[in-house]
Amino acid sequence: MADGRMAFLREFARAPLDVGAVAPSGRELTAQAVRHVPRQGDPLVVELGPGTGAFTTAIQRRLGGRGRHLAVERNERFAGYVRERHPGVEVVTADARDLAQVLGGRRADAIVSGLPWSSFGAGTQRAILAAVAAGLTPGGTFTTFAYAYTRWTGPSRRFRRLIGDHFGEVAVGRTIWANLPPAYVYSGRRFS
Repeated sequence: MADGRMAFLREFARAPLDVGAVAPSGRELTAQAVRHVPRQGDPLVVELGPGTGAFTTAIQRRLGGRGRHLAVERNERFAGYVRERHPGVEVVTADARDLAQVLGGRRADAIVSGLPWSSFGAGTQRAILAAVAAGLTPGGTFTTFAYAYTRWTGPSRRFRRLIGDHFGEVAVGRTIWANLPPAYVYSGRRFS
């Protein structure tokens, strides 16, 4: 755990806007972010921006050896870190905007994102959300989070509008104050 925090902090120091946080997600935020990963069957679960693997560990635990877990990470060092610690996860070094190519025509039952949405411009937010919506099965879920302190910024307000445009149902969770920094979870469901 400690080396994961140090790896995260190093990557934040190298590229703060790409990483978007100074520490991995905490236990309560992680539990909320992965709660829609199916507990039965053989689902395809896609994880966007696993970082050092806080969500990865929880997804693997929830899957319990079932299904397929595909992690898409743009940062080579984070991708290597996750590959080393989670050999059962298929880690692809790619941009989330290229999700259609990564999936190769398949669709995910659940997509869990650790991406720093408030660091992205409008075009990037739109492109990733479109790729996510297109990459989900009907009834599939998309879960991501945002930091409470960014709630009133332009990029965060825009993201909230855009997620509503791409998903028929969007729920916003309560603020998780124990996380560093405090955060809340968005959950969207694709109906068609």
